[in-house]
Amino acid sequence: MFLNKKKIIIISAIVLVVILVVSLIIYFNTRIVEDNSGFTLKDDLTINVYSDVKVKDFIKDIDGKVVDNKKVDTTFLGTVDVEFIYLNKDNKKRKGTFEVEVKDLEEPLIWLSNSYSVRVGEDVNLEEEILCVDNYDNNPSCKITGDYDLNTAGNYSLVYEAEDSSGNTESVDFTLYVYEPREVTGGGSSSDVTSTDFNTILTEHKSDDTLVGIDVSKWQGAIDFAKVKEAGAEFVMIRVGHQNGVGGDYILDPYFKRNIKAAIDNDLEVGIYFYSYADSKKEAKEQAEWVIKQIKDYDITLPVAFDFESFTSFNSMNLSLYQLNEVAESYFSVLEDAGYDTMLYGSKNYLNAIWKYNTNKVWLAHYTDETDYDKDYMMWQLCQDGVIDGINGYVDIDILYK
Repeated sequence: MFLNKKKIIIISAIVLVVILVVSLIIYFNTRIVEDNSGFTLKDDLTINVYSDVKVKDFIKDIDGKVVDNKKVDTTFLGTVDVEFIYLNKDNKKRKGTFEVEVKDLEEPLIWLSNSYSVRVGEDVNLEEEILCVDNYDNNPSCKITGDYDLNTAGNYSLVYEAEDSSGNTESVDFTLYVYEPREVTGGGSSSDVTSTDFNTILTEHKSDDTLVGIDVSKWQGAIDFAKVKEAGAEFVMIRVGHQNGVGGDYILDPYFKRNIKAAIDNDLEVGIYFYSYADSKKEAKEQAEWVIKQIKDYDITLPVAFDFESFTSFNSMNLSLYQLNEVAESYFSVLEDAGYDTMLYGSKNYLNAIWKYNTNKVWLAHYTDETDYDKDYMMWQLCQDGVIDGINGYVDIDILYK
């Protein structure tokens, strides 16, 4: 009995030793050794904040190949430690390390041309009214230099200056025109009125790869969707509601229920948009949840859009451009989690300058015969003076690309 126990102990000890030896062999054969000798880095390892860069963007030469070309986090300023795995010339895995310096290299944006007009006596704060925003800093210094009097008509030569917390500066020379309102006499001639016929757009843009439609709200009044459908419209983007200013309540469009029921009854594909003043991710999330409550009982076949155009109020929101894009993304995430497709609405210039961090689908507003917007877009709102049977007045016309 004693000998059997002794044998068991000896055998157990041998097994443990074998396991330990095998484990050590496996460890030393599979462990990834840190080795920076197999590659060289570019001379400049400074990168602008929020840049979309990966490991390979910093490597000049490598005697092998990068295994995990992962994205480098550039969402904060300072030194970032980067680790990656590569195969060396002997085809063995090695760990490479290096540091990059993330800086804000971008000047603030002042949304201003070489002139700005204000009526005599108008109660307006120009420094708040004129959009002044930074990519990173949520509260850049924005000021107007030069003398002017909003109560006295005249032309004033001024400079709008902006500086962010990283010391980047921008300035715009402009002329402020303070003018006396002129009395309007006569209604003009009928030749002054322009419009875009829906049939013309249908002829020019309808193909196997497109749908032609409209977007509507209370401003179109009572719509005869049977006539709209008969006129050739294939879809409609319907405003579900809007926010009543910054921090305001969410207001259901008074024609929403009528519009969506009639559109669906007439076999039009339906998408939704909400006009937002959201100034935080939390509020954008709440707006998306409110939208879902309004549309959950309807068959929504097209995206639910985020429509943010409140840029005359933007300076008071204390948001950076990146943070604004995060606000929109918060709205999208809630809707996508609920099973809806989403997209961002914006004009060409705002998409290029304000929404430059957006990665979502785009509903482009550009009123022209042929857009030169050079990024991807899902839908194009090409006019606001459309005329179609079934609507008494103007309507926006849109092209949806499949």
